[in-house]
Amino acid sequence: MALARTLKLPLLAALAAAIGWSALTYPAVGQLTYDLASAAESRLYGLHKERVKIDGVPMVLYRSTGPRQSDAILMLHGFSADKDVWARFARHFTEGHQVIIPDLAGHGETGYQPDWKYSIPAQSERLVKLLDQLGVPRVHVIGNSMGGHLAAYFALHHPDRTLSAAMVDPAGLPQPHPSEMERMRAEGRNPFLFDTRAGFYRFYPMTMAQPPFMPGYVLDAIADQYIARKAALTQIFQESHQPTDVSTRLSKLRAPALIVWGKQDRLIDVSAAAVWQAALPKAQLVLLDGIGHMPMVEAPGDTAKLYAEFIDKAAR
Repeated sequence: MALARTLKLPLLAALAAAIGWSALTYPAVGQLTYDLASAAESRLYGLHKERVKIDGVPMVLYRSTGPRQSDAILMLHGFSADKDVWARFARHFTEGHQVIIPDLAGHGETGYQPDWKYSIPAQSERLVKLLDQLGVPRVHVIGNSMGGHLAAYFALHHPDRTLSAAMVDPAGLPQPHPSEMERMRAEGRNPFLFDTRAGFYRFYPMTMAQPPFMPGYVLDAIADQYIARKAALTQIFQESHQPTDVSTRLSKLRAPALIVWGKQDRLIDVSAAAVWQAALPKAQLVLLDGIGHMPMVEAPGDTAKLYAEFIDKAAR
């Protein structure tokens, strides 16, 4: 009996150590898996990483290895997302276009500092300076959610730099029928901001009707990132969701315009698409069945085909 107890103690200690090690490394393994997979995909699709300092902000971006003399496409992610959400969409354009996908200030590898400015006008001015540093005179600009609002603002304020503007489930204009997110915010709950993994698992299905598969341990790592970034996301949300003059000046947009919306969007209701088209009657409007807030992630091939036809027509 004494020998059994003597043998059992090291086994229990080893088991406890193994459990403790797993608990400590589990989120890190999930994050490492996500980072390695994203890096491999981006290289496979012809995207490479660059770093450019803009007004003290060390912006990180993907840039295609396609022909630099071709028209450039600037792809802008939404709030709390990063450049990786465009990779599977961008693969359809990297051979024929120069593709530029930045991590906007406060997001992704560009990082966050509390003294940076996160308003739509501030982000737009950084984009102009980014294009200047890259030697890109004009772009087709496409943005999702917050990035859609930013795309419209950029096109309005820098028409000489804009070949076309595409807004994918964009923020920035009223929703005649409030989305699930707007109803939650009216109750004092922002679905982007939470303190537990359970909060993330309530939020994640709101972002897409057809999310691509990711292992649970990767989703847990993403959840932990959101939790760790809560204070930063709170500041960025407040500044980036301030009203701009897009709502009053949108009718002055002269560049060819495309509006794409997933009918099952739970973050920004599809009813807002009619508001955008009323302000842009010449814009092409496409509503997508069975798609939520991020068409370029949920159906990258179909969305890319739609966009390719649009920019080809805009170029002609």
